[in-house]
Amino acid sequence: MDLPELNGSTRSVVRIPEQQNVVVSDRVLRLIETSEFQRLRSLSQLGLVAQVYPGAVHTRFEHSLGVYQLAREVIAHLLASDARFSAEATPAEISLALVSALLHDVGHWPYCHAIEDMGLDWVIRHEEFLGNHLASPGLGQLLNEDWGLEGSQIVDFLRSRPTAEYSLAGTVLRNVLNGPVDVDKMDYLARDSLHAGVPYGRNFDSARLINSLCIDWSAGRLCIDSKGKTAAEMLVFARYVMFSEVYWHHAVRSATAMLQRLVFETSSSPSDRQSMLTSWRTASDSDFHSDVLKRATDNQGLTDLASVVIGPQRRLYKRVANLSWSDAPELHRRLRAMGFEQLVRAAEGLAERLASEPCLAAANITPTDVLIDAPPQKLEVQFKVAIRQTASGDFSPLSELSPVVHSLATEQFDHFVKQVRVFVNPKLLEHISKASLSGLVTEHLRTRV
Repeated sequence: MDLPELNGSTRSVVRIPEQQNVVVSDRVLRLIETSEFQRLRSLSQLGLVAQVYPGAVHTRFEHSLGVYQLAREVIAHLLASDARFSAEATPAEISLALVSALLHDVGHWPYCHAIEDMGLDWVIRHEEFLGNHLASPGLGQLLNEDWGLEGSQIVDFLRSRPTAEYSLAGTVLRNVLNGPVDVDKMDYLARDSLHAGVPYGRNFDSARLINSLCIDWSAGRLCIDSKGKTAAEMLVFARYVMFSEVYWHHAVRSATAMLQRLVFETSSSPSDRQSMLTSWRTASDSDFHSDVLKRATDNQGLTDLASVVIGPQRRLYKRVANLSWSDAPELHRRLRAMGFEQLVRAAEGLAERLASEPCLAAANITPTDVLIDAPPQKLEVQFKVAIRQTASGDFSPLSELSPVVHSLATEQFDHFVKQVRVFVNPKLLEHISKASLSGLVTEHLRTRV
């Protein structure tokens, strides 16, 4: 394959943690040097996770380089191990996959995943912002002159449901970036774990996993040889534990619920929403913080909320109730099915109920002093990948071959990790014990929601 990114002619490297060399050609380096890609230096990969794990301040710039390097390794493996892929995958298709791996996060804006999870109809998803950035004069010109690509091709390549027709080799390449075993997951699990200072996301054998990747040509999909089954199981387990202990840590969810409520309360008018979207498109984390603090100045309750979650102090709301599927399956299902505005109204009703308690009269409870955090309904750890059996050559779902994967990827995660939580302003606990407050909250939810 006569591409400088793969033929060994490239000698330049960018060094990223942990002791990883990212091999870059001249034309890849030119993409990295654009202002659109450099903006990723100012976007934290994990956002509010740093409220709990202070080392988790790495950026989407670093992550994007890691994803690109893994994409190189996977494509090189497929070219060397599968004669049909080597014969059918064109340089144009591989170039599109490599560029998409490098630029996949260029459309992100600060805390976009947390805000997108709110399900608000006016929020533009980061994939749409990606198209705007790829069409900019500098980046768009480089894509065209160096790669023969249009930004719209990259946007479509990264979509879960693309509009263009792809060859079987092209479909496999899309799997490399958007599939059950994709380089995005492999990088962020290991990198987030490294920077958070926990071992959970690094306890899978990425080299073994890459070397076991194979192709089911009958379905045009990336699969795993039987020798990689254990590595795949460990990847599923790593993702499960990272969600349980890092991404969905209760204090991380407290900070996330506070930020989401801030965005909701400061976006009541169409003009507010439009100005937010305009500023978010090119904002850094610090730009976002300044904008939210400015928007919250007209409301003392919101100012207090904003100064805590993104300001100079750390006084996160306290968890006073947990509801998992095993605790109260019907209530858990009902709360998870609510839209964000419904959850806000339920939280306001709960705040009003608590304010009627004599022991809490002096707390001066406001509507934003109570937050209900219900996780999105999508399956976060779902893992639909097939294993090629050594003897027969047939492909079987990993979930059928591994009871561990079946349990972790469905019932364990959604039933027990995705808890509905109620958070309150810490001032309430100055007037009532946590146990008593928890009882009031749980009783109200069971009888009024």
